[in-house]
Order: sequence, then structure tokens, then C-alpha cells
Amino acid sequence: MQGSIVKRPGKAKNGKPVVHYHIVVDVGEKWDAKTQRKKRVQKWEKVPPPNTRKHAQQLLAERVAQLHRDEFFEAEKISFREFKDRWVKNYARGQVASSTLSLYDGLFRNHLLPALGEHQLEQITVEDVQALQAAKLSNGLSPQTVIHILRLLRQMLEHAIDWGYLRRNPTKKVKFPRLRRNEMDFLTPEEVQNLFAQVPETWKAFFITAVTTGMRISELLAMKWKHVDWRNGRYLVTEILTRRRSGVAGGFGDPKTEGSAASVDLTPTCMAVLKQHHQLQSANKLAGGGEYEDLDLIFSTEKGRPLDHKNVVNRQFASALTAAGLRHIRFHDLRHTCAALLIDQREPVKYIQRQLRHTSIKTTMDRYGHLLPERSRQAMEKLDARLFGEPSNQAATPATAS
Repeated sequence: MQGSIVKRPGKAKNGKPVVHYHIVVDVGEKWDAKTQRKKRVQKWEKVPPPNTRKHAQQLLAERVAQLHRDEFFEAEKISFREFKDRWVKNYARGQVASSTLSLYDGLFRNHLLPALGEHQLEQITVEDVQALQAAKLSNGLSPQTVIHILRLLRQMLEHAIDWGYLRRNPTKKVKFPRLRRNEMDFLTPEEVQNLFAQVPETWKAFFITAVTTGMRISELLAMKWKHVDWRNGRYLVTEILTRRRSGVAGGFGDPKTEGSAASVDLTPTCMAVLKQHHQLQSANKLAGGGEYEDLDLIFSTEKGRPLDHKNVVNRQFASALTAAGLRHIRFHDLRHTCAALLIDQREPVKYIQRQLRHTSIKTTMDRYGHLLPERSRQAMEKLDARLFGEPSNQAATPATAS
């Protein structure tokens, strides 16, 4: 075997003496300019947990096999913090939307760098990733946010493998936390009516459009009159408005996914309030004179400029919920409200998928399947009647043993 196992003394975190196993692989010879002769080259590698002799033997056998297949390489010594900077520069800035990049920046700053920033990239273990997940969940972070953190880490380490920094991705052996579906909230028809009753007249079109179309707030704020199909009662979603985050400038951009760039149906009432809103906006244009900036936005400030996400949520939405005596839900729950109302009136799941512009019907079922009415009993009764005629009035009872 082209290698050996070496034991070295060390100390555990509690200060007690321990033994650390290392493997030493003979990778060949190279010319030494100082001595003017060939020099034997050895690569040392600390055995990751579990740090046992058996594990060291397995790791040594694996490295020797890689050497014979010409697959052995010594990973470059680089910290996670350094690799993060390279990954952002060489990949993320050219491939990821600015809004997503700003989200990544927050995940790095608040979670990944404090936990892993000073770790050598190749020394990040499955245990490290599991400890990160456990710590975030125990600190009250939502499972969805923890999943975002782990997905970002997994994506980065996959690139690290492709770029020759790693041999394996430790996140692949970590099971992501399960999402609790009860985190979703939505309003009942009566609650929706109470909300609309408390919304100022100038904002009615905005909130009616939000509830009846299921559009995201970033899509609502980017709506333009030229994309309204007045004849067929539809709106074509082509843009979103992202907000400034962590130094990343906001602005108009492409929708969340390719499937999100599609049309949505508008209800007759929604069409009517949009026409009224258009008339009101036209009056504001005249009153604004040269100060009005016409960006063709349906929902804008009195000067025609884009609305601010936080102002809409905190000043208008939260105030209307309070005035209506309703619990404070997220603005995104208005999208869930649209889905729940369509399900309640027995609309086909395929239609709901199209209205919400989910990439696949699986996404719709995974998110809202628990709201669908239970029809298994009725289905079996229909099948029984079709095969055997009308069901008997007498319920069948099991025979009693004599």
C-alpha cells in the first residue's frame, strides 16, 4: 500500500488528551532544485470524525485507489469565508438575480459566516452542518429559513467540488427540517369583506387585485396598464419590483420563475375597480403637472413613482387589518387566501395551478393539498353504486358466531 497511518497526540475540547489519526499517502517524486535530486512527496490528511484506526484504514485505502485511478488531488487550503467571496464573484454575481443576491448576503452575514467562516473548507463535516441546523432551529428560526440556509450551503459546496476544492459535499447527508403546513394562514370570505371595508378608497383596487388574483406583492407593485387585457379580463405578469436590500439596488426585474411570467384572470369586480382607479390616476396626472413621472404603473405614488414594499405592508395593510379587527397575517397570506377561496368553491386544481402560476401541479398539491375536501368516502360510494346499483338501506353487519 502506498501510504501509512500515523497517530499524533492532541487535546479534546474539554482539555483531555486524545489521539488523532492521520494518513500519509506517497504520491510520487519531484525534482528538488536545492538538493539537485529527486524528492519523495507525501500528502498528510487528518482523519475526520469518527477518528478511529478502522476509519483511517478505510480512508487510506480510498486515497490509494484514487491515486491509482489518477483521481487523487490535494484540496487547496481555503477558508469558507474566502471561498464565499470567490463564489459570489465568480458565480453568483453573474447568475443570480440582484434580489436573490441580497437575500444570500443576509444569510451569509447572519448565519453561515458566524458558524463556518473560519473553518477550512475541506474540514467542514456532516456534524458541523447538523450542528448549524440544530442551533438555528433551537434559536427560533423558522424551518423554511433554515432550509434556505442549508440549500445555499449545499449549492456552494457542489461548486466547490466542481472547482476542485472538495472531494465530497457534507450537506448531502443532512436531512432538511420538515415544514409545518400550519404555518400557512388565510382569510375567510367574511374576513376578506371586513378587510375591504376598512381599506381607504384609494387602496381598494390594490387589495382587491391582490386577493382575487393571488399575485405576489413584488408583482402587484410592478403592474402596468399596457399589460391589462380589458377585452378578456386578464393581466399578463411580466415584471416584478424588488426592494433595496443590503446595498443591492432594487428595481424592475424578471418574475420569480419562468412559469411566473404568465397571465392571470381578473374578476368582474376587479376589472371595475381598476377602471375607476385608472380614472383617479388620470386626474392625479393632470394635477401633478410636470412633476408627475409617468412609468405606466397601475399602483404608484401621487407622483407616479414606484411604491415602497414596507410602506404598503406596514402603513396600509397592517392598519387595515387592525381597523377590521383581524389577526395580523403576512401580506403573502393574501395569495394563500386566493388559493383557499378557489379550493372552497371546488375549482379544479389545474386551474388553481394556472392562476397562481406554479411551475407544476405538484407544487400546488404540496402547498394546498391539505385544504382540498375529503372525497374518498363519496368516491367509494359512487363506485359501489355504479357497479352494484343503488346501495341497500340496511347496513351490512358482521355475522355473529354461535
